[in-house]
Amino acid sequence: MLSEMFTMGPGKNDHQVALRCAVGVFVPLVTLLLLDRLDLAVFASFGAFTGIYGRNEPHAKRFVLQLRAGLLMMLVMLLAVLTARTGEAFALTAPGTTWIQVLATTVVAGGCSLIVARWRLRPAGSLFHIFAFAAIASIPNQPPLWQGMLVAVLTVALSLLIGISARVVRSHRMPWVRPKRPRLTPGETRAARLEAVGYVVAAGVAGTLGTVAGEWLGFGHNYWAMVAAVVPLVGHSTRHRVSRGLQRIVGTAVGLVLLAGILLLRPAPWQTVLVIAACQFGAEMFIARQYVLAQIFVTPLALISTLLVAPSSPALLLRDRIVETVIGAAVGVAVVLAPTAWRRLRARQPAP
Repeated sequence: MLSEMFTMGPGKNDHQVALRCAVGVFVPLVTLLLLDRLDLAVFASFGAFTGIYGRNEPHAKRFVLQLRAGLLMMLVMLLAVLTARTGEAFALTAPGTTWIQVLATTVVAGGCSLIVARWRLRPAGSLFHIFAFAAIASIPNQPPLWQGMLVAVLTVALSLLIGISARVVRSHRMPWVRPKRPRLTPGETRAARLEAVGYVVAAGVAGTLGTVAGEWLGFGHNYWAMVAAVVPLVGHSTRHRVSRGLQRIVGTAVGLVLLAGILLLRPAPWQTVLVIAACQFGAEMFIARQYVLAQIFVTPLALISTLLVAPSSPALLLRDRIVETVIGAAVGVAVVLAPTAWRRLRARQPAP
């Protein structure tokens, strides 16, 4: 299990995918910087997640997969904004708002997991949707709805264009063949439903523990626990899934050291945008080959994006990240191991 932390998988045009994703997030962010509207950066960052889908698929299939992924992400962002505004409209207290966000994020975790499985999107699961929904729903001062969604739509459109941009080069042009409509077998449908239940349980328990621990110890960002909890749910074996949970913790810890060094340099806003693009490139370069190394880039990417929208104490942010990650990863590993433990317990019981 520990050997996976020091093993590099084979590459498969990862630099091309990484470059597309880096450009897809850099162009919208630098545009917002020039417009002095970095308060909308979170909508651009999550809209750019469209580019991570259909990594090495033919252009036609990639376009369809990214279109579906982009539409789903925009729906998640819209629901997040509406959730936040609902709390404001009913003048809910901070604790009440937090629990509503946990409940809503849990529903998103299960629902998006089913949709992603139904559409056969890769990466699988609803990790990015949990992150997007909870991060946007927790923004204290919401920007105008139409502005945020406009940024999201334009960023998704840019990612779609970048995804098929290689067609302008004849040597990289792939045949445009309309992909077949994905259909799940009865076995796959059952597996997707069970997986969705796992996402609901992991996200719900992690969000609850993260919120309770946060209120007790005085820290926030409970949704980081929810994101970390679903990481171990993706994998081809129990061993691999448990390993992903451990790698999440190790990669996050090392990534926080890198982030602390970046923050000590006090980068200007334009330098911050460059750092985000570089981290996006690094994350996509290694996410399919070496999860620990990818997390080293993902951690500063996520936290710097958070600081752009909601500035806070860097020290508190670093503390929240590691504590919530440990809570979430532990919950995710427990959810992965629970079915095996239950089967062994049943096997030990004497037959009636």
